Amino acid sequence: MTAIVAVRRAGVELGGNPVLIGADLTVSPGEIVAVIGVNGAGKSTLLRCVAGLQALDSGEIDVLGGPPDDGPAFWRRVAMVGDEPAWYPGLTAREHLELMRAVHGTPRLTVETALDLFDLAERADAVPPALSTGQRQRLSLAMALLRPSTLLLLDEPERGLDTGFRHRLAGILLEYAAQGGTVVMATHTPDLAEHSNARLLTLEAGRAV
Repeated sequence: MTAIVAVRRAGVELGGNPVLIGADLTVSPGEIVAVIGVNGAGKSTLLRCVAGLQALDSGEIDVLGGPPDDGPAFWRRVAMVGDEPAWYPGLTAREHLELMRAVHGTPRLTVETALDLFDLAERADAVPPALSTGQRQRLSLAMALLRPSTLLLLDEPERGLDTGFRHRLAGILLEYAAQGGTVVMATHTPDLAEHSNARLLTLEAGRAV
């Protein structure tokens, strides 16, 4: 079975400091992998490398059969939730989802389903700056899960979410994987990894252990 993600001895230095040191990761189709570790362990850097947003200083990465290139063809198959996005001024939560549906063609979810699934129906007509931190995070996740993708990259998806919704998110990720998607997430939250049956990769000071 061809790996969706194959990271081999990845090394990254930022400002002369090693952030990743010989990290390896192989992710199979339909798998959920949680990258865990303390702050500064290199979790977000590894995800950025997989997304093609951070160049390696050494090692190799293949994603979906080739090197990640941060180009349109790559992002048609990859969805990512990382830092809070730059919201479109004046557009409501519903309109952000409608725009995502229009741009990416046949959606995985309808806009109304996404609003219900991510507990945003009552705030659908609010603009993102008027939403709470958790509501904005749920909107970011809804936008990523609404669109078709093969690989979902999540950097601390639990940010701002309460325990109940973290458990719901785990179920959403399990369904995504059951439909053939693959998930790689960096998380500080053991219960999200546990409830999504994720395989764990622990980073310590940039090394996979």
